[in-house]
Amino acid sequence: MADVEERPADDAELTVLLKAAFDELVARNGAEGRTQVKDGARYFVALDDEGQAVGCGAVQVFEPGSAHPGDAEVKRMYVTPTARGKGYARALLAGLEQAARAHGHPILRLTTGERQPEAIALYESSGFVQTAAWGKYINEPLTRCYAKTLTRL
Repeated sequence: MADVEERPADDAELTVLLKAAFDELVARNGAEGRTQVKDGARYFVALDDEGQAVGCGAVQVFEPGSAHPGDAEVKRMYVTPTARGKGYARALLAGLEQAARAHGHPILRLTTGERQPEAIALYESSGFVQTAAWGKYINEPLTRCYAKTLTRL
């Protein structure tokens, strides 16, 4: 399994991956198909056998007064095209789950688009269950919302 490590938001490798993730989201969904990651999110990268960052993702907390206070949300899951199909996304998702669990979040949530069938397959095979849309996604028919209850360690 790939190594997953936390990185600061201004990490050079992370910055390149986040730009690529943003570009791919816009290409698939248009500019309206992307949301910003909030300050305070924790960023992680998946490393290949040479120690190069080939995937990224973030865990962001739902604020008090939001649709799901206390839960965490996966943001910016991305693996470079040349590294896809090699288990990096699954390892990264497991790392994000572990980080959310370690900080006491009872549920990990995420959104993805109908135009990302590979992401849908990953999330569903990893135990995420489709849920009712929340927040800005309520009137977004091409968006799927998912959640996974996290067990305590």
